[in-house]
This record gives sequence, C-alpha cells and structure tokens, in this order.
Amino acid sequence: MAEEPTGVRLRVRGRTVAEYVLDDPEVDPRWGRRPYLHPVRTLAGLVVTDTLPEDHRWHLGVSVAMQDVSGTNLWGGRTYVRGTGYTWRDDHGQIVHDGWLPEPTAAPGGGFAERLRWRDPAGRTLLTEERRVVAAELPGRTDAWLLDVGYALTAPADRDIRLGSPATNGRPDGAGYGGFFWRVAPGRHRACTATAEGEERANGSTEPWLALVGETGDRSYTLVFAGLADGDHWFVRTGIYPGVCVALAFARTLPIPAGTAVRRRHRIVVADGELTRAEIARLGAVPAT
Repeated sequence: MAEEPTGVRLRVRGRTVAEYVLDDPEVDPRWGRRPYLHPVRTLAGLVVTDTLPEDHRWHLGVSVAMQDVSGTNLWGGRTYVRGTGYTWRDDHGQIVHDGWLPEPTAAPGGGFAERLRWRDPAGRTLLTEERRVVAAELPGRTDAWLLDVGYALTAPADRDIRLGSPATNGRPDGAGYGGFFWRVAPGRHRACTATAEGEERANGSTEPWLALVGETGDRSYTLVFAGLADGDHWFVRTGIYPGVCVALAFARTLPIPAGTAVRRRHRIVVADGELTRAEIARLGAVPAT
C-alpha cells in the first residue's frame, strides 16, 4: 500500500455499511482522540451510531478506549477521582494509528487490520494494539449484516499496565465502563438479554448476548452484541443516553503483566426492523467470521 488512506469504507452487498475514521481533527484532545467507526448503517441505510454528541462529546461512534490506563485517561472527558468525583485533569492520552497489517482474507474489501499505539500525555507508549475489523454478510438474511471486531492489547516488555474504570476508582451505580463501546444514534431505545429486560437489569450482567432495539422516527433497528470474555460485563445505557459497552474493568481492575496481551473478539449483528426474541437469540449465537 503505497499511500495510507485517511479512512476505510466497509461494504456488504455492495453497500457502504460503515466508515472508519483514523484521526478526526475536530476531536479535541480532551475528548480522547482515537480511531472510530462512524457512521455505521443498516443495509437499508439507517444510521445507528452517533459521534461527538452534546451530552458526552468524547463518545465517538464505535471505538475501543479506557478511562484509566495506569493513570492515563484515553476515554476522554473528566476523570473520576476517588473521594472527589469527576474532575478535569491534564491526563488525556491518545490512541493513534501506527500502520496497516495484511488485510483479513475472510472478507476481501470488507475488512481491515491495523496496528495502533495507546500513548500517555507525554507521547510514551502505554500499550500496542493489533485490531481486526470485518463486515460480512449473514447467510440467508438480506435485512442484517455482521460486524466482527477483534483486538489485542500488549503491555511493554518492561512494564505492567493496569486498566481501570470510574467504578474501580470509587464511583458507585454500576459505572464500570471502558473497552469496546458503541454510542447509539438518538431516538427511543430498549435493551434486553436472554433473561433480563431494561437497562437496570441488563447493566452489569454477563449474559452471552445483549440486544438493543432502537427507533429513529418511524424506522426501527436491532443491534445484537456478543463476545464477553471471562471477567467482562455488559455496560448499557438507554435513559440518559444510548450506548453499549463490553466493559473490561466493570468491578475490578484488569492487569496486563509486562510483555503479555489481553485479547477480545466481539460480534455485532446490525439488523433493520425490530427482531423477535427468538431471532435475537439465534443471531446472538452466530459464530465469528
């Protein structure tokens, strides 16, 4: 690849379903600059992500970030400080694209792989990341497609790294967010898992899948998330804002010993319309590509 593009378009059935932004100059450094997917669309063209919303300017479409990476805020916004609460601090780092890796062969033209660096405020590398993103068809369905996101976070050879969240830093009420995060488009929303209905019961759960049904105007869509690892929890909001996170440090910090990696892989079905419980359960079991 002679010249690196500024972004990538993902296509399914000949339609652009997602755009990947490597670096957005409109993102203030305090918002945690990082690559992200936006807009993400259903096959019928309905946008199901939001970016730079007024309520949380640091929510950037679909991205991976943590509020506490050994003391550096890579999530954006204020930092939660034990005994004080949310506080503006000069602790914001940046996640930067560091080169392309060979394109995934599973979906030529529908995916990419890259290397990234998670940097502290001084520019030092906290973590290196390898990320793989694929958009794929779902056999037998013309109303839905599959987003497959995998990533590995590797600590430096000479330093342990600790991942934390507002919850691990003392915030109550299940605010253990941080990890793979999807800021959902504005509208009406409801969340469910296999055994729970609503934000209060779904938040903090460890069910195999979580679904969010959204409505924009007179059009509806369903997002089905899967891919929790041991120790992960679902973080979900449908009230003050709509969003879903695979939280890596929901209740306790996650250490990454020097030279080792934390690996995750998530599958998200993006479907037009409000799917039935039975359909959601089947799609929640769709294997990774």
